[in-house]
Amino acid sequence: MMTPTTVVVQSAITSQTITDADGRVIELRQMTALDKLRLFKAAGSSLSQNEMWLGMALLACSVRAIDGVPVPQPANEMQIESVVARLGDVGLAAIGEAFDQMEREKARIDGLADLGN
Repeated sequence: MMTPTTVVVQSAITSQTITDADGRVIELRQMTALDKLRLFKAAGSSLSQNEMWLGMALLACSVRAIDGVPVPQPANEMQIESVVARLGDVGLAAIGEAFDQMEREKARIDGLADLGN
């Protein structure tokens, strides 16, 4: 059973808006299992095994919009690289920090839920 708190946290995790150091407003989405499967297909067999490349690609594929302009889900290696280039180090760092923060918050909420059981 999902508590009201869990519902709120899940909603926050599925979509979030952040601002990077360059002032760009980046809307993020939590990737589903199907999104990740499509990313692996777009990356191909060799890049799907390259953890560094795949990590950056996951961050880039989590972008829903930049400054209100929709970013379509990349479908091939060139499109993934295009989003990475558009975000640059500053955008990727902001996204990585946002996901780290969401994971910490989720772990905190999960820990509080465990206390109640």
